[in-house]
Amino acid sequence: MRKQTRRKFLQVSGAALSTAAFGSLLTGCNQEKSQSKTDWAGFKYAMCNESMQQLPWSEQCATIAAAGFTGIEIAPFTLVQESVLEITPLKRNELLQIIKANGLECAGLHWLLAPPPRGLHFTTPDELVRNRSVDYLKALIDFCADLEGDVMIFGSPKQRHTQGISREEATQYFADGLAAVADHAQQEQVKILIEHLDSTQTDVVNTLAEAKAVVEAVNHPAIQMMFDFHNTADETEPFDTLIKKFYAKIAHVHVQEMDGKHLGQGNALNDFVKAFQTLKDLGYDKWVSLEVFDFAPGGKVIAEESMKVLKQIEAKLI
Repeated sequence: MRKQTRRKFLQVSGAALSTAAFGSLLTGCNQEKSQSKTDWAGFKYAMCNESMQQLPWSEQCATIAAAGFTGIEIAPFTLVQESVLEITPLKRNELLQIIKANGLECAGLHWLLAPPPRGLHFTTPDELVRNRSVDYLKALIDFCADLEGDVMIFGSPKQRHTQGISREEATQYFADGLAAVADHAQQEQVKILIEHLDSTQTDVVNTLAEAKAVVEAVNHPAIQMMFDFHNTADETEPFDTLIKKFYAKIAHVHVQEMDGKHLGQGNALNDFVKAFQTLKDLGYDKWVSLEVFDFAPGGKVIAEESMKVLKQIEAKLI
């Protein structure tokens, strides 16, 4: 069952922007900044579900909502035995109704190609594997749309490294695969967002500039990018400068401590303030989503302590 409306996607892709309007979007004129400060209602916070994947779906949603988040970002592999194709329309609707019953929205999907299913790879020289991976990405687009999600975060470092070919060839395969699903994503009102991943994780698209280059090469409104604090190890500029530089293409934000732990375990409370101030000044109204890699404290602690820090950061903004 496809969702009937898309808040942001229909507003952007369904209207023809004038040259002047497009210019103001890129530059963020002072009038817009002033209005955003006056009318700003706070950030929209989501939390990724994999830190509590062992819990029943209803408990995952309840825990995230109780901590004060309004969105849940889903790692598809946490819900399946083999692939999302096993999740029937009836089950998808059940998942969606539980999300809504807890006052949440689906913020989208991430860890798109992490197994199961096994054997997927988006930038391999093996054409059959690439085609199978593209087909699964299309299935994920359908799944995301059925849960009324807006975005799919394409990280999946182990499914996009070079595999014996050059970085240029692998990056071209990456762009080709995204182009192959772009029309389908637009039809289903979903955006696929390239996640920059530092060179310790993969050797394909390590910086925001490289992500932007792929976005521009594909040149399709359904293919954009995102910003992740944790993945900036290969960058040479501070967070706020990067956000300003790439803001026009940023459609999602991931946040966590720089070592991947949940907020409150490091220096995010102080180090991220300028970045959040920049997002506020630019009128950012999309998701800020908590994604952590150390699940040991448990989902409830991760959710509650991270939300406390997010609110403390907000309190420092002007």
